[in-house]
Formats: sequence, structure tokens, C-alpha cells
Amino acid sequence: MKSSEFDVKTIQVGNLSAGGTGKTPHVEYLIRLLKGDYKTATLSRGYGRIKTGYQKAKETSTAQDIGDEPLQFYSKFYDISVYVDAKRVNGIINIMSQEELPDLVIMDDAFQHRAIKSGFSVLLTDYKSPFYKDFMLPTGNLREFSYGKKRADVIIVTKCPNDLTTEKQGEMESKLKATGNQQVFFSRIKYGKLRSVWDESVLEFDSIDELLLITGIANPKPLQNYLEEKNKELLHLKFPDHHSFTDKNIQNIITTFENIKVENKFIVTTEKDAMRLKSYKELVKYPVYYLDIEIEIISKKNEFDKLIKNYVKAN
Repeated sequence: MKSSEFDVKTIQVGNLSAGGTGKTPHVEYLIRLLKGDYKTATLSRGYGRIKTGYQKAKETSTAQDIGDEPLQFYSKFYDISVYVDAKRVNGIINIMSQEELPDLVIMDDAFQHRAIKSGFSVLLTDYKSPFYKDFMLPTGNLREFSYGKKRADVIIVTKCPNDLTTEKQGEMESKLKATGNQQVFFSRIKYGKLRSVWDESVLEFDSIDELLLITGIANPKPLQNYLEEKNKELLHLKFPDHHSFTDKNIQNIITTFENIKVENKFIVTTEKDAMRLKSYKELVKYPVYYLDIEIEIISKKNEFDKLIKNYVKAN
């Protein structure tokens, strides 16, 4: 089958499983790493949006226009360009027709998009559900067989515990069976501050009596565990990944929140879900917050950063 290659540098971030490995914060890590030295663009499918075809994010864009993850990139990083197109080849062609060309394009969730021959591929796998323990859908959660890993330049084991030892890293690395040209890294989640969806004000945990957690992501368990570790009373309304909230859903959120019988109560969601929830005017009068999230490369951060920068800098 035809596979296109372009002059612009391309880095794709993806997984073998059907979501839940933390692609979005890893794309954001790459953006932070590179945007200071290179004109950076992102290209996503725009999953869950209503509009179709090629779109460039702009100030008036909503999650319905471009998808929640691209809107998150655009909202956080004013100095990059954000594009969506389900057909990535068409997306790159349109990007390269712009007056101001990017130095590189980071492609989100493109590991199975074989129509483009990416310059550098980052494959993610969840610490608790690594691909070597998983099976193909519908028995397991894999989109493709585990031997697809051979297309990756780098494999990152994501969502690792804070107490992960070097011995355990070595044990997992041997089970991943990376090829001679592949490097294996490990990352963990760093949770930040609770920020208002409406005005970016910060909420301190010690001012909270009870939380209503709203999630529409593939694997909300780490976030739920983190909030519970903060010793907070917690109600959880769980929706499917990239869920398009209905008016009925919003009314259910409001009713559930109003039925909480404590004074210091707040609604907390993920940053990705906040991109969709903030378009509902019914929620504006309620205290809705999202939790900052970043990833941290464990033990070999400098080596990983250098590997990425050397690829972009070459030629």
C-alpha cells in the first residue's frame, strides 16, 4: 500500500491499544521540548468533532469544530499551530501550503496511520497493561498485534508508579523485547493544580469537603486514585472516552452536584473534558475545575530529550 513521506520533520505519538496510555500529555511534553527552537505544529484526527475535513485551530474554534485534544493544545500553547484532518496525508499537504511553514509536525495518535511514513515514532504502553500482556480486540484491548512495535523508534512505558525501581524497569524492558535500534523509556504522571474552567483561578485542596468528578477518558482510575489519596469525599460520573455530552448529561451533572449536602463542594474534571464542558452555559454558575497534568521521563530524561532534538536537528 502507498505510504507518503514529506520533507517536513514528523514525529508520531501512538499506541497499540485502544486508548488510555496518555498520548495527550506526551504530545504536550514534546511541544514544550521543541517549540522554543523550532516552529512546531500538531496534526490530530480531531476525534469526536462535528465538522469534518481539514481545519486549522483559531480563536473561535470549539471542541465540536476541532476535537477536545487539539483545542487543548491550542488553548495552552499560543506559539504553535494546531491542525486536524482524519486523512493525515491531506493534512500535511495543506499544512505545507501555508505561507509560514513549520519545522516539524507532531502527529497525535497516528501509529496505525500507515499512509504516512513518519520520520520518528514514539510508541506508548501503559505500565499496568503493557502490550505483551494484552490481546487483540475484542478479547483484549489491542488495535493491532504486538509485533507492530517494531515500527517504533522509542517505546515509553507510561503511568509508572513513583516508587518504580531500576530493577523493575529492567525486568519490563526485557519483556518488551525491543529491537536493537529501539530505546525504552519510562514516564509517570505529575498532577498539578486545580484550575477554574472559567477564569483559571486556583483551588486549594484543603478548602474542599467533597468533589464531583466528571470524566470522559479511556482510563480515569489514576486520577480517581489521586483525588482519593487527597482524602476527599468523591462522587464519580464516568462517561466514555471523548464523550459528547448531551443536555440530559449536563442536567444530571447539575442535579447530582446540587444534591451533595456539604458547603465546600466542587466539580472536578480532566483538562480534556473541560474543553467540551466549557461550551455549556448552564454550567457557568457552578464551580467547575480541571486538574493540571504533565508527564515526567524517569531516570533517562536527558537521553530522551537529546534523542528527539537530534532527530529534528538532523538535515
